[in-house]
Formats: sequence, C-alpha cells, structure tokens
Amino acid sequence: MGVYTHEHQEIMRSARKLIAEEINPHVDGWEAEGAFPAHEVFRKFGEMGFLGIHKPVEYGGLGLDYSYNLAFAEALGSIDCGGVPMALGVQTDMATPALARHGSDELRREFLAPAISGEMVTCIGVSEPGAGSDVASLKSWARKDGDDYVINGQKMWITNSFQADYMVMLVNTDPDGAVHRNKSLVVVPMDTPGVTRAKKLDKMGMHSSDTGLIFFEDVRVPQRHRIGDENKGFTYQMQQFQEERMWAVASGITGLQKAIDQTIEYTGQRMVFGKPLLDNQVIHFRMAELQTEVELLRSLMYRCIEEYTAGEDVTRLASMAKLKTGRLKREVYDSCLQYFGGMGFMNETPISRMYRDGRLASIGGGADEVMLSIICKSMGILPGKRD
Repeated sequence: MGVYTHEHQEIMRSARKLIAEEINPHVDGWEAEGAFPAHEVFRKFGEMGFLGIHKPVEYGGLGLDYSYNLAFAEALGSIDCGGVPMALGVQTDMATPALARHGSDELRREFLAPAISGEMVTCIGVSEPGAGSDVASLKSWARKDGDDYVINGQKMWITNSFQADYMVMLVNTDPDGAVHRNKSLVVVPMDTPGVTRAKKLDKMGMHSSDTGLIFFEDVRVPQRHRIGDENKGFTYQMQQFQEERMWAVASGITGLQKAIDQTIEYTGQRMVFGKPLLDNQVIHFRMAELQTEVELLRSLMYRCIEEYTAGEDVTRLASMAKLKTGRLKREVYDSCLQYFGGMGFMNETPISRMYRDGRLASIGGGADEVMLSIICKSMGILPGKRD
C-alpha cells in the first residue's frame, strides 16, 4: 500500500486494536460530556510508543522516520469522532516538533519525555482572537525581567488547553523586530500563576475535544523555557505547520473512506420504491466519483511522505493536500449525509458527527484561503509579486 511497509502496517494494526478495545467503546460518552480523559487516554498510547514515533530515542521516542508517524495518524481515523484524534495530533505533531528539534537537552527531558510517555498533556498556543491563520499579527508579549520572561496576552481556540500540563506558546519577544523575526516559542506550564483557563468553548463539532480561551497576566517563566534561538519562533512554527498539515491529511483519509463505505452499506440495504437506494445511478456514480477523489488525495499524501522523508521541502505539496482534504471532507460528508436521508440528520448516525467534525479541516491549521495563498506564492502569481 503506497509507501507503507510491513512495519508501517504493524503500527497501524496495533493502533487500530487499541482504538477498538480502549477508545471507541467510550466515544459516545465523551462526546456527550464534552471532553475525554486526556491523561488516561494519552498514557495508553504512550505505553505503546505511539506518542514518540518520530521523536529522539534519548527522550523515549522510537526514532523512526516521519512516514511511520503518518501511518499512525492514518490509523487514528478509525476513532469514531474527530476530537480525540485531533487532541492526539496536537500532542505528536503540533506542540512538540519544535521542542524535539530545537529545545535544549534540559527542556526536552523536562517536557518532551513526559509528553512522549503520555504523562503530560500538551497544547500549542498560536491562535488569538485577532490572529488565527495570520500568525504574524499575534499580540501576546514576553518581556525580559532578569532570567525570566513575563508574559501577557491571550490565546484562543486552543485544543487540549483545559487539561494541558503545558503550552508551547508563540509570543513576541522583540519590540523592534519585523513581525516574522520578533517571535519566540516558549514552554509555559499551565499551573503557573497568572494563567487563567477563562472559558471552555462551545463548538459546532469536535465535542469531545476541550477547546479554550486562555488569559496570561504577568506570567513568569524562566528564559531557559525558550525553544531554540530567540526571535526564531515564527520560523520554527512554520516548520511545525508542515507536519501538522500532513498529519491532517493522513488522519482524514480513513474517515473519508469510512463515510463512503458506510453510505454504500446503508443505501444497499435501504429499500425505496421497491429497490435498494444504491441501485439509483445518481448514487452509485456519485460513490465512484468520491472514491476516485479519495484515491487521488491518498496518492498526493504518499508523495508528500516520500519527499519529506527524503529531506525535501514539501510546503507546496502539503498545502495542496491539506486544502484538498478540507474541501473533500465537506464534499464527501455532505454527499453521504444526503443519501442517508432523514437518518443522516440524526445525531445518532455516524455520518452526522463526521459532517460536524469534518468542517474544521478547512479552518484549523491554516484556512483554505491561507493554503491557496501559499500555493499561489509557490507559483509566483500573488498580486504585486509577478514580474
């Protein structure tokens, strides 16, 4: 299957077994409660080595190349909701890549190792009320005071934030620097005085994932909590986005396939006007079209994996794949829900949850419009940038 070897398949098989036995039986309850027990769940995945597949062995990781991590992400699509896999993805591919690459040995032992084992839950603090996809416009500020940073500001739409032990926070650290060269990534323990988990947000979907508005008022953390070089945080975050976007693609593939398969099964059994609903050409042709689109996305994902593990810059391809994933989730889930008829409008039907959860894919991790801008830039066709 594509770039996956027997070893990749074994990771996927083990992950799916854990999901079937320990996760999916509880998903409906977690969705109703509006949260899942992150520490308990993450420890289960940590014990299996899943939270450090691509991380250094010195800190408890497996030290494998990134393709193995994406195989795991693809397996996460078998979870019967979007919130739990997203939370796991934050831990593995959004909050810890820069820490693993650029953090000091001391910082990695203190914060990366327990994230890999699942003892600590992490979150990534980039988005703010006035700076979502426009990362350069964020206003949170860290000023130096002796050996510390003193942080003020707020972060919005932060996944895992109500259960997180620490946040990897992008903040301004140079008052005079250009917006792309004045930011740093800083590890902020969430129990630090001045951190307020102000509001748990009510969302359209992803109900089992806790998402918060967080305030920071004179929050004091040691400067040794900075990841890598000062004022290089924007660059580090852009690197993290590559992996986040590839993860979004890989984790989305299984859900898309599941929606198509469930729709074929339902419409094959549902009798309308004396024959199976699936026998209508408009439906079985539509399933064929959607299956073709999913296979094309899968091929693009495999190309991204091959080039990324070979050390190439996949910003353009990953942006294209992420854009297509969001668009295809909207198309597939909407089409499939339609063919479920009245049952598709019921919250108890899995396609309804897929429809709600999947809508975030065109917004989070860089909106569709941002992906289009990145692609246009790579093509040399941005307004005012052409020769």
